[in-house]
Amino acid sequence: TPSAVQKIKLLLKDKPEHVGVKVGVRTRGCNGLSYTLEYTKSKGDSDEEVVQDGVRVFIEKKAQLTLLGTEMDYVEDKLSSEFVFNNPNIKGTCGCGESFNI
Repeated sequence: TPSAVQKIKLLLKDKPEHVGVKVGVRTRGCNGLSYTLEYTKSKGDSDEEVVQDGVRVFIEKKAQLTLLGTEMDYVEDKLSSEFVFNNPNIKGTCGCGESFNI
């Protein structure tokens, strides 16, 4: 989303050695998977690259099918701010929202 693009641009401004962010998934929580998001200095050999408005997002190979059709957003409210993944493939989540399954 435009909000996510703006936030990533702002975060990368202070990290000139990084070329974008990398999104992945890992096994975690009571329902199976959770998202990972980190700065990256280069594109991995098997990463999928998505560019939106000059922001480079790299998707780890093992996460590509899991993230198919997913929208990344950045939301802020009075108590928190965070990147949110709106994934239409999710079948269930744990009660605390830490993990999901597909």
